[in-house]
Amino acid sequence: MGKLTDAIKHLIIINVILFIVPQMINLDLGQFFALYFPQNPNFGIWQYLTHMFMHGSFMHIAFNMYALWAFGTPLEQTWGRNKFLFFYFSAGLGAGAIYTLVNYYQFNGFYEHLIGVGFSPERIQAILDTGSYNQAAVQLSSQEMNHFYSLYHTPAVGASGAVYGVLVAFGMMFPNAKLALIFFPVPIAAKYFIPIMLFGDLFFGVTKYSIGNVAHFAHIGGAVIGFIIAWYWKKNQFRTHY
Repeated sequence: MGKLTDAIKHLIIINVILFIVPQMINLDLGQFFALYFPQNPNFGIWQYLTHMFMHGSFMHIAFNMYALWAFGTPLEQTWGRNKFLFFYFSAGLGAGAIYTLVNYYQFNGFYEHLIGVGFSPERIQAILDTGSYNQAAVQLSSQEMNHFYSLYHTPAVGASGAVYGVLVAFGMMFPNAKLALIFFPVPIAAKYFIPIMLFGDLFFGVTKYSIGNVAHFAHIGGAVIGFIIAWYWKKNQFRTHY
């Protein structure tokens, strides 16, 4: 960690401005810039980029920007500004794409079930539009139907996917650096700490134990893309120093 490097400084400034200014003028940018499910009428292809600059709360943006500074600084110092920006946005875009693919797979499973029990596409769309349905007719639990409805309506926001890519790359470049969590303040080497975090996201992503509305598969997606790029660059000694 150290002073703000150019790319990280500008990324933090843009994120903070887009978080604070809309609240000051009571403007909701989420409807246009958050990442919606592709079949939702609010979806736009640009959202794969813009959702990276939207945040849902002060703690959300504070954590992401701190992690970007803490783990991104040594990477930008190693790779240079342009390569770091390419990496950051690639991880963020990849996170959005993988998140969408997982959501589509889950959504399609519910959709095909409803088709199979006799619902027409128009009737299913009415359920998604209104949230109203006959519990016995759908033959799905209320939890499953709530998840189906949420997949369609709930947008993803935040730089977390890109930050997870940065975190993985940091662990690959500096595997023996000691890291710790606030609620588990025991320093652990990055090469062990980061896989534990990713396993946690995978566990919460595939089970019902997730706490809060967290896009676990966006985290995993960013980590996967970050790993691929960082592994390739490290293997080919692709680094640029200031």
